[in-house]
Amino acid sequence: MREAYIERKTKETEIRVRLNLDGAGESQIETGIGFFDHMLTAFARFAYFDLGLKAVGDLEVDAHHTIEDCGIVLGQALKEASGSKAGIERIGETLLPMDEALVQVALDLSNRPYLVWDIRASEGTVGQFPFEMAEEFFRAFAVHSGLTLHIRQISGKNLHHILEAVFKGVGRALGLALRENPRFSGILSTKGVL
Repeated sequence: MREAYIERKTKETEIRVRLNLDGAGESQIETGIGFFDHMLTAFARFAYFDLGLKAVGDLEVDAHHTIEDCGIVLGQALKEASGSKAGIERIGETLLPMDEALVQVALDLSNRPYLVWDIRASEGTVGQFPFEMAEEFFRAFAVHSGLTLHIRQISGKNLHHILEAVFKGVGRALGLALRENPRFSGILSTKGVL
């Protein structure tokens, strides 16, 4: 089973993540930030991951620590659950529309963490979620999972629609990258290692 359970406790946050890469897209998310819960639920659904995530953070300060630390722990869980990455497609990409918004996501489970965040919108909040924190979340997620991740906005004005396309798109691309390919049992790399 490609699963992981990670706990992380700091003076600012306490986060528990249970991740099953071979799930059905079921999730139970509690971060204290309603819109973020909605986005993580969409992410899990479009990846077909079963995801349990419980976060308690210093929301009396702001949402920054909680959102970024969720990215750290979810990234660690993805890295652990994906194991050696033998026999998987490794690369995933998608175009994800959400009404007027269109987002392109391309990623590589390369063990070479990198984020390209090409989203034009940068200011504002959706519910209690500061838009700028999406980039921080995905940077932490990419670094701690070893993921090369490109996220590009093609169109869109509505912040909710843009973010929903981003989270669904990353989920969809990850689901594709983690598919097992029966034609190949090793690691998809000319070097033989990641």
